[in-house]
Amino acid sequence: MCDRIGCTHFPNLTNVDLSGASASRRRFLKGAVATTAITMAAGPGMMMGGAAHAAAGIKSTHGSGFCNLNIFLAHSRQYSKQAGVELEFINTPTSAEMVTFLGMGQVDVGLMPYTSFMALYDAGAPVKIVAGGGIQGCAIVAQPGLDKPEKLKGKTLGTFQLDTLEVMPYDYLKKHGVSFKDVKVRYMGNTPEAVEAFKAGALDWICTIEPYASALVADVKGAVMLTDGIDLYGPGYTDCVLAARASIMKDNPAGLKAIIKAMFQAQYDAEQKPDEVLTELVGKYYKTSMENAKIAKGKQPAVVDARSQTQFILDRTDSVMEMGYIKKKPGRDAIDWTLLEEVIKENPDLYAKLKYKSAA
Repeated sequence: MCDRIGCTHFPNLTNVDLSGASASRRRFLKGAVATTAITMAAGPGMMMGGAAHAAAGIKSTHGSGFCNLNIFLAHSRQYSKQAGVELEFINTPTSAEMVTFLGMGQVDVGLMPYTSFMALYDAGAPVKIVAGGGIQGCAIVAQPGLDKPEKLKGKTLGTFQLDTLEVMPYDYLKKHGVSFKDVKVRYMGNTPEAVEAFKAGALDWICTIEPYASALVADVKGAVMLTDGIDLYGPGYTDCVLAARASIMKDNPAGLKAIIKAMFQAQYDAEQKPDEVLTELVGKYYKTSMENAKIAKGKQPAVVDARSQTQFILDRTDSVMEMGYIKKKPGRDAIDWTLLEEVIKENPDLYAKLKYKSAA
């Protein structure tokens, strides 16, 4: 459940200075008046001037979905403080600004759909995929009677632009010989809006995340789940990834490793004591019911070690290119598991206890 919020259109990155220069950051911040810092020790002017990776602090975007569970728990419990590193969240009003903030260097890391990362990378942002977020949890649900791909021609799809939730319908139709051009696409503002539009009959089919997909099948009589992604992509397919600025990887690898280790610890805790973890996170980080949170966690486990998904991520690049969102296919160098693997090597006992991880 890497929830989608805010702006319905992906930012135009071609007009944004992605070098991270402080002057450009200051100009950008003048227009981001709604931005606030969510941190346990945030001081005045925290975002102004200097490098994003200030001493003893790593800044991250603040998402809202279940692919963020590990980083949310790592923040709530501040596991990385054991290594002298504080995890700080920078809150942004829209998902588009989350992407732009990472591209411009306002934050060091961010959990985002891999499609958003591809756009940043294609635009020249110095970013790399360094760890995983959530797996599975995406699904396509259609109105009663629309139980076959060919019946979707001319029908209105509700989704989010340049998102894994747009790529999935594209791949689904392509697999069944239907052109994406044969359907109408309506880009939604946020997940709750999309869900309500489907319930009201304003959307014929929708690509959404759990627990909303299962809830729609239960609430809308006759609604059909066309795919949960597993039959399309295989078990364990990724939705979101942890992207990092190249500068933090070079200048503060120890700090970034501390965050990755903290996420591993959070994953272990969530696997061992799910109810306790959800009680801690629901309300504080997740604006949903405990019942829905349990469904979402079961449908989309948060997994840090995404190495097994390397080729899957790169293969999805083909679809993003075909859709016209990027001009150049990112190479293998867009993904760097070096620090992740160092954390695994340095913490064998913790890693061995994890339920979800890449095969050795």
